[in-house]
This record gives sequence, C-alpha cells and structure tokens, in this order.
Amino acid sequence: MTAFFYFDPRYFLLVGPFILLAMWASWKVKGTFEKYNRGRLRSGLSGLDAAKLILEASGIPEVTIESVPGILSDHYDPRTRTVRLSREILEGRTPAAVAVAAHECGHALQHAENYRPMEARSAIVPAVNLGSNLAMPMIFLGFLLGGLRGGGPGTLFLWLGILGFAMAVVFHLVTLPVEFDASRRAIRILESSGLVASDEMPGVRKTLFAAGFTYVASALIAIATLLYYLQFVIGGNDD
Repeated sequence: MTAFFYFDPRYFLLVGPFILLAMWASWKVKGTFEKYNRGRLRSGLSGLDAAKLILEASGIPEVTIESVPGILSDHYDPRTRTVRLSREILEGRTPAAVAVAAHECGHALQHAENYRPMEARSAIVPAVNLGSNLAMPMIFLGFLLGGLRGGGPGTLFLWLGILGFAMAVVFHLVTLPVEFDASRRAIRILESSGLVASDEMPGVRKTLFAAGFTYVASALIAIATLLYYLQFVIGGNDD
C-alpha cells in the first residue's frame, strides 16, 4: 500500500505552505475589496459606466457587458467578446468596483490586440481540460497497478496522469502574465483618463495587486503538487 492512500506528511510539507499562502491570499483579496468598496468615487462613476467608457475609448464598443451572478465572479469571455460583471461591480461606485471592471476590460483589450500570452492560454484550454479531467484517475490507477515499483502499465498510467497535471501547471503559469498585464492596463487607463482621482488610485492598485496574488498562490500550489507526484515516480518510493 503506497503513501498515496494514507496520510502522507510529505504532501503537507511540500504543498501545505502554499495552500496556507493561497488561503491568506483569498482572505487578503476579500479584505482589500471590502475596504476599498466603501468610499464612493468623487466622479460618481459606477463599474458599468467605467467599463462602457473604457471600451468606447479603446475602439471596441462591440464588446458587450453583461451581469453575472455571484460575488467576485467577474470575467471576460473571449468566445462571445463579453465582459461579465457581478452586480456589486456593475452598480458599485467605489475604487474597488471600478478597478475590477477596468481589469476585465483589460482582457477585452488584450483580445482585440491579439496579446500573445492570452492567445496561448486560449489555445491550450482544450488540452488542459482533457488533462485535468484525466490526471487524478490516471495517477490513482497507476498507484493501484503498482506503478511505484517501476515498469508495466502502472508506471505508464502514472506518467500519463502527471503529464495531464503538468498541462494544468502550464495553464497557471501562462495565466500570470495575462492577469498582470490586464491589471497594468487597467491602472494606466484609469490614471490617464482621469476617471479616478490620483488620491483614489491607491485603492485601485491595492485591489488589483491583492487579486493578482491569488493567481501566484494558485500557480505555486500547482507546481508543488506536480513536484510531489514526480518525487514518487522518480524516487520510486513505495513505502
């Protein structure tokens, strides 16, 4: 019976710190959003107003804006060229609400400009979805068939599962420049357009920085988890 089937302290030593980091990042982004989602912008602009102005000024008014249920569920859908904003962001007239709206519009600008990291991320989505769905069943089957002893179908299944999981890691890594660039665009647009006053910009920056750090934490968890599975097959440890 392998370590995969019972409490393995190695997992918590290798991956645990990054899980704690991700939990802290999630708590941080919620706290930061709440902090800067209170004071009303002097301009009185809502997230919806800011999104419309940014898209029109950028020459992509064909991008639509829709409401999406949930909290901080905002995203850009490149398939339909739609910026989807939660009600709190659409109606919010705060630095945090406008920051999130501008960030999602940043993704629309990336799409319009054929930003390469975004294109790369979109291109690997089918492979990532397939790999992510098959990774854990393959790894489980590999352990079950004695893949740690080396050779045979068990080892093959282990490597196939690890390859599938590696695709998810690649997706996380490609996501980082996409998200950071969207935030950079949002900050630049809000500063240069005057939609947000200079003394209100710190709230925008801190909101976007906190949100970006959650992607870093997720990528670190994925990398650490991949290394955890690799040490089994490379080390051949079946105790």
